[in-house]
Amino acid sequence: MKRSVNRILTTHAGRLDGPPEYRQAMVSAMSGKPLDLESLRPVVRNAMVDVIRRQCEAGIDVVSDGEVGKIGFGGLSYYGRRLSGLSNRKLKQDEPAFMALETGERIEFADFYKELPFLQAPAERTVVSGPLSYIGQEEIRQDLAMFRASLAEAGKEPEETFVCVLAPGWLEHFFLNEYYSSDEDYLFALADAMKHEYKAVVEAGFVLQIDDPALPDTYDMIVPTPEIAAYRKFAEVRVEALNDALKGLPEDRVRYHICWGSWHGPHSHDLPLEHVIDLMLKIHAGAYSVEAANPRHEHEWKLWQQVKLPEGKILIPGVVTHHTNVVEHPEVVADRIVRYANLVGRENVIAGTDCGMGYRVHPQIAWAKFKVLAEGAALASRQLWGARTNVAR
Repeated sequence: MKRSVNRILTTHAGRLDGPPEYRQAMVSAMSGKPLDLESLRPVVRNAMVDVIRRQCEAGIDVVSDGEVGKIGFGGLSYYGRRLSGLSNRKLKQDEPAFMALETGERIEFADFYKELPFLQAPAERTVVSGPLSYIGQEEIRQDLAMFRASLAEAGKEPEETFVCVLAPGWLEHFFLNEYYSSDEDYLFALADAMKHEYKAVVEAGFVLQIDDPALPDTYDMIVPTPEIAAYRKFAEVRVEALNDALKGLPEDRVRYHICWGSWHGPHSHDLPLEHVIDLMLKIHAGAYSVEAANPRHEHEWKLWQQVKLPEGKILIPGVVTHHTNVVEHPEVVADRIVRYANLVGRENVIAGTDCGMGYRVHPQIAWAKFKVLAEGAALASRQLWGARTNVAR
């Protein structure tokens, strides 16, 4: 994994918007309309080439495929092609389609959430109805081949590339267990299945990003709110399951991303980072990506005054956020970067985003935020290495 050797490198958290025709296809997918995936392949390919070019032109060093290939992501339409043992059933009375629709925050701010524009929630719930196993070998092979071909077509040479895959603890939110006798059995079955996709990404030469909003975010999805000690025990099982799935993969080819969800809400029920920061650092990864720019969590940089980043590891603080349409000033971005660099070492910081920008802010705003991310990193590099540092890509 690349490090910030003579300047601050830039990256982001994964999800991006493609061109208008792609966004239209995704809105249809998330509205539950039938999809012809084969006819969408050219749309996806064009979108992937587009987001690769735009990342590089904005000054992003470590780029992704924008996750544009994840059509119907989150439910049976996507994971049914990758995992056996899943099925859909009709929702029971007052049952949420997935865990994130029933939280302490949604109870407290019920009026706000009734008025919040939201894509139509599914009328069915995806459940685990049989033994889980990985059947997505051809799916992931095609995904990785498309990314490699799109990189060549884009004509860009980024410093590094990464691919996002969900952690077992976050997949749990989308699939209700109705088969395994215990949550632990279910989690380790998910981990055992998903390890094949993790391995495929690394073996293809890409950095694997494990997306795991679940580590801090599940806290508010347990109603009533659990005691911190009880929640930590709950989270420790998820950490153990993920580490089991990562076994055998080189840590310097894995980065781990946590956040508190991508929706634009109060976030007043977010679990403070202090309660899970040690659990995050137990994940067998070479880099840790965490929200650091949104107004609910920006103050948590202070934790790194006491918490030591393990030797050889990288921190990827979000220095621009998806939580606001305001485009940050480059000097604000630089100040955030320098603050972290002074705490954990400049070579151990890569400047990132709080979460994926796709579907969270308008794409025009997202690309503007990427541009100021790169500009802020250049300013920070001059402060940290001196005026003569090479900040050119």
